[in-house]
Amino acid sequence: MNEIRNDNFQPADENSVQKKKNDTRRLIIDIIETLLLALVFYFAIDAVSARVRVKNVSMQPTLYEGEFLLVNKLAYKFSPPRIGDIVVFHAPPEPGEDFIKRIIGTPGDSVAIKEGKVFVNGIRLDEPYIADVPRYTGEWTVPEEQIFVLGDNRNQSSDSHVWGFVTMDGVVGKAILVYYPFDKIALLDHPDIVMASQTN
Repeated sequence: MNEIRNDNFQPADENSVQKKKNDTRRLIIDIIETLLLALVFYFAIDAVSARVRVKNVSMQPTLYEGEFLLVNKLAYKFSPPRIGDIVVFHAPPEPGEDFIKRIIGTPGDSVAIKEGKVFVNGIRLDEPYIADVPRYTGEWTVPEEQIFVLGDNRNQSSDSHVWGFVTMDGVVGKAILVYYPFDKIALLDHPDIVMASQTN
């Protein structure tokens, strides 16, 4: 019986095997380091910003349902809230829900709505962004550490004129950017809406 010999067979080189093991180990370590770095970046970004989706029509025509916003969570850690800021906050009437509205009154301010106009401390606000003039009236004094907010779609908004004030502890942050849909990308304007020259 003839014996068949495979002259091409060579035993595995030990150095080559060790190199493959080292390469595999290095690849696994690189993947773990990348994942850990991604987690660090994610939590770092999450600590200073939030991403929210507009769910209703209360801020039209400034914001529309389905738009995604970037929110600065540190905005009021270093500076006080300002009239005109657009903010996201935990909704007082609906625990677990977040609302987005515009700040109209800050701590200590007197807010009055009459004849379709809004006044803060007796000064009329210039509000070119609203959908329609408010068809309601009222007067409020904003307590310390709280804010008075209204939707830009004044007559289709559940806001401070219905359920009262928002505590600063409940504020998630200041909305700064629409980032989706891509054709709607824009920085949000936070105008100085106090018309110092016009009083009631």
